Amino acid sequence: MATEIILPRVDMDMATGKVIAWHAEDGARVEKGQLLFDIETDKAAMEIEAPASGVLRIVDARIGVDVPVGNTIGWIGAADEVPSAPAKPVPAANSDAGLRAAALQMLPAERVTAEDGVKTPRATPCARRLAKQHGIDLATVIGTGPRRRVQSDDVRKVIEQTPATTPTTAAAPTAPATQRAVAPGGLHRVWLRQGNGAPSVLIHGFGAELSSWRPLLTASGDVGPVLAIDLPGHGKSPMTEGADLPALVGAVEETLAEENVASLHLLGHSLGGAVATLLATRGAVEVRSLLLLDPAGLGPEINGAFIAGFLRAESEASLVPWLRELVSKEANLPQGLAAATLRQRRDGRLVAAQARIAATVLPDGTQAFSTRALFETLSIPAKIVFGTDDRIIPARHALGLPGTVALHLFPGTGHTPQLERRSEVARLWVELLRAAG
Repeated sequence: MATEIILPRVDMDMATGKVIAWHAEDGARVEKGQLLFDIETDKAAMEIEAPASGVLRIVDARIGVDVPVGNTIGWIGAADEVPSAPAKPVPAANSDAGLRAAALQMLPAERVTAEDGVKTPRATPCARRLAKQHGIDLATVIGTGPRRRVQSDDVRKVIEQTPATTPTTAAAPTAPATQRAVAPGGLHRVWLRQGNGAPSVLIHGFGAELSSWRPLLTASGDVGPVLAIDLPGHGKSPMTEGADLPALVGAVEETLAEENVASLHLLGHSLGGAVATLLATRGAVEVRSLLLLDPAGLGPEINGAFIAGFLRAESEASLVPWLRELVSKEANLPQGLAAATLRQRRDGRLVAAQARIAATVLPDGTQAFSTRALFETLSIPAKIVFGTDDRIIPARHALGLPGTVALHLFPGTGHTPQLERRSEVARLWVELLRAAG
């Protein structure tokens, strides 16, 4: 039976969304979990994976046009069972709509914005940001993605070939001069929200990836621009040469330099909390505030059985029991998390990379590093959130820190307050942003 592809709801208040790019051609063979298309809302941009394997039939190929949530935009199935695209009335060639339709058909490498009909090259959101920051005309960049879509790497190649005096836009954040020469190819990252001002940079925990922040985003209000980063060996990021805490921090700093982010707010979870703490005190970037969720680095204990079990699990049956350790109640565990985790592990490289990190920073069920002393040097607004039912890192680790660091303990909450207490965490996040100015 053919599988329907609908425009999904990625924000709680989302009524419509725009498909901004397809990553597979109509009639092409796609595999379950393969990147299929990108959607964009007022609050976020998101990559959507194929829900099944089979032949793709796109029934609504419009780009940059608002489509109601739940509308069917395609099907996936066997070649003889996917419905054909429905016939649509063609506007008269001499009408405005007819001219727009003709332009869409004649310009496969370009997109026509729904607002003003202006043709612009197809490009990923990251590529557009990089081009804007470096004053590069996307029309001059050769795209290597599907349908000649301009990727961020395509823009970086142009940046490398451009003299260092190329101006950036006045509104773009500016990295210190010592960081601008970093070679491209840093960590995978996604701007989950656009906006003005210093962005919030989100760093996930061990074994997770940047999409794990999306539930918190749906509960948050106006938090400005948001950049989420996949740590080395996680999500879509390659493993770095080093696997210790300074190496992880260095990879994040390199990525921030590539994005021209020099002033920011940090939000880190678990191992990402330790990364965020060290990043905030190294001085490579200006960190305005620090929000840590069940952070590592405050004591030696960690649930070594969870780390080992999580890494060796090869099926949903063996993985789900370990994922349950992350939450106080099984109902709080996102549906599909186990399947999504296993899809990422298919080629084995992520598990090998994460096992290497665990052996370096979490050997024998011990946190082999400490960030406690760093809190004595902090002069920025900082909050730590812990679930008192955390079965991965004991909440007592957060006791005894300087009184200038606010501690928020949530009963009936496990290791993932961004899932179990998303509204409360979102409120604390907004409070920090306001306190930091």
